[in-house]
Amino acid sequence: MNETVNTILTRRSVRSFQKREVRREDLELILKAASYAPSGMNRQTWQFTAVTDTEKIGRLAKLIESKLEREGYDFYEPAVLIIPSNERDSRWGPEDNACALENIFVAAWSLGIGSVWTNQVREVCDEPEVRALLREWGIPDSHVVYGTAALGYPAEDPPEKVDKRGVIRII
Repeated sequence: MNETVNTILTRRSVRSFQKREVRREDLELILKAASYAPSGMNRQTWQFTAVTDTEKIGRLAKLIESKLEREGYDFYEPAVLIIPSNERDSRWGPEDNACALENIFVAAWSLGIGSVWTNQVREVCDEPEVRALLREWGIPDSHVVYGTAALGYPAEDPPEKVDKRGVIRII
């Protein structure tokens, strides 16, 4: 089977990570893959912010815990949190960022790095305290966050692949 297709078919969401840093060169490659995702009219109105400091990730998690009343929220304690953001008025921002996130997940998996999509920042990115933290990390006020990618080396083997049945039709 083609290596790319195999990576897509075997990728799983990982919600338990080792306490181990992601290699810088692997992170850079994952971010490069994100930037090569399709974007509406190739406008590339996005920005990718990778947070590798677990204390900083914890600060954002605590804000989400408070704002959304999600006791114990922690993004699954990843080694890296990638925050794709996009111009608020970008017509295709949500779709562009979804494509970039998929590239992040597939690229990470191909390098032995697990990932999971989280949506909570989307719900609170314009709360004043959250916006202040995003601004501190260089995310423009004119940008919104539609989803984030928590990354790290899996703490355990993910479940075996699941057969997808009854969801494909060729006419």
